[in-house]
Amino acid sequence: MHLISEVKKNGPSSSTDLRSLKFILFLIAMSLCSGSAFAQLPDTFQKTKIAKSSPEQLSASFAEVAKHVEAAVVNIDTKGKMPEVNLKGKESPGDNDDILDYFRRSLPRRPSSAVGSGFIVDPRGYILTNYHVVEDSARITVRLQSGEEFNAKIVGGDDQTDLAILKIESEKDLPYLEFGDSDSINIGDWVLAVGSPFGLEQTVTAGIISQTKREIPSATAFQKFIQTDAAINRGNSGGPLVNMKGEVIGVNSQIATSTGDYNGIGFALPSNEANYVYEQVLLNGKVRRGFLGIFLDSVKKEFADVYKLPEAKGAIITQIRDKNGAAAKAGLRKDDIVLAIDGVGVEDHQDLITRISSMQPGSSVKVSILREAGNALERKIIDVKLDERPVDEIIPSDDTKRKLPVGNGDQVETPFDGLTLQNIDAQFVRKYRLKGQDGIVVSKIAPDSYLADIKNSAGGDALSENDVIQRFNRSSVKDLDEFRALTKGVKAGSSIVLHVLRYDPRGRQFIPVVVQFTAK
Repeated sequence: MHLISEVKKNGPSSSTDLRSLKFILFLIAMSLCSGSAFAQLPDTFQKTKIAKSSPEQLSASFAEVAKHVEAAVVNIDTKGKMPEVNLKGKESPGDNDDILDYFRRSLPRRPSSAVGSGFIVDPRGYILTNYHVVEDSARITVRLQSGEEFNAKIVGGDDQTDLAILKIESEKDLPYLEFGDSDSINIGDWVLAVGSPFGLEQTVTAGIISQTKREIPSATAFQKFIQTDAAINRGNSGGPLVNMKGEVIGVNSQIATSTGDYNGIGFALPSNEANYVYEQVLLNGKVRRGFLGIFLDSVKKEFADVYKLPEAKGAIITQIRDKNGAAAKAGLRKDDIVLAIDGVGVEDHQDLITRISSMQPGSSVKVSILREAGNALERKIIDVKLDERPVDEIIPSDDTKRKLPVGNGDQVETPFDGLTLQNIDAQFVRKYRLKGQDGIVVSKIAPDSYLADIKNSAGGDALSENDVIQRFNRSSVKDLDEFRALTKGVKAGSSIVLHVLRYDPRGRQFIPVVVQFTAK
């Protein structure tokens, strides 16, 4: 199954008759809750080894888990705000027709209605669900397995992870689930998904963990998903993904589909991230995340080869975002290679973002880096006091690759087969908010050249027209004169790392590209 390029949030299922459901092509976002089963399970159940069980034992284990989990899984019914009624679809400016206004006010209006899932994480009535299930709701009704109904209020939410916390008031303690450790799961582990697909309450499906730390196109910086083949459909949003101990290890949030419904690939937000969001909302009323104030890229194999690094791990600082931010104040610089945080190795830029974001603003961390010192790389440890992460800057993007305007100046051919470059100008910098960033623009790539044929790991063009080249190997590139100087003395056939700035449907990207140096 190939993920389609556009991913949409899976809204809760409509209350419309099931027979009238129509399915469309899209990747449904369906966040499902996380938690873990009741603390006490029978010893015999705790010791069951699924891999060696008979079909009867496996079936009994599924039934045991489902029995304990279902009592804490809830159905969520939301009523949206009253929609505006407009006979024309959209009124024209200055439309004051009294007769039309009378009919508009006389037409019956119904608030939007939708159904999702959730689960209780505290006996006092705290519930975890998806942010998109309850977003913009005027009224939220929670129904338990017992049939009891409660009005719920929103305690807080986090759109970056698509999670929300609700609260219901009950005179008695409620059954609840606990969070399992999503870092301890393995590919092939059995899991159960519980929720209300299409409004069918207390539906339980089984599958395995297909992959961990899966990245998908619609994800934010804080979403690396658990992939599962447990059946998940519209209306499952907010329901838990549990392991065979009854512990919630994920919040199922999206599916890959060609029909609009279950196609065997679902994604769950790991429970450790969900638990962090839950605790932060209860403590602060919102999620507070640590922030360095830098732009990053991962150390890829080609980069490691050119820089003679022992392995392709770590993150490259491609830009200092704020001169008054945490990184700048501590002395971190553009082109530093981050190897570890508090002594623990950094896998890639996503790993670095996730770990820093899980720390509290104001806390101090030790950042281990490699920094260029002459012809060598020097290892340093820098103490950084973290800022609070602001709302992410929104980068404009289109459905197709954004074409950047070429700057003023003469076009110059280069010692790379088929590559023509230009300087960028002040207008270009202002338009694309690149203040403080230098570089040169790729104005042309000959269609029959070597560069036109090379691809990146995702199958796209490794280098494209309108890319902005900002670095040549370890050296920054300000303009064409600097670029010419850097190419002198480079042997034909050498691999060169060009650090480029690119706009694509995901926004602004910093990408290291390895190209072949060709003599003229």
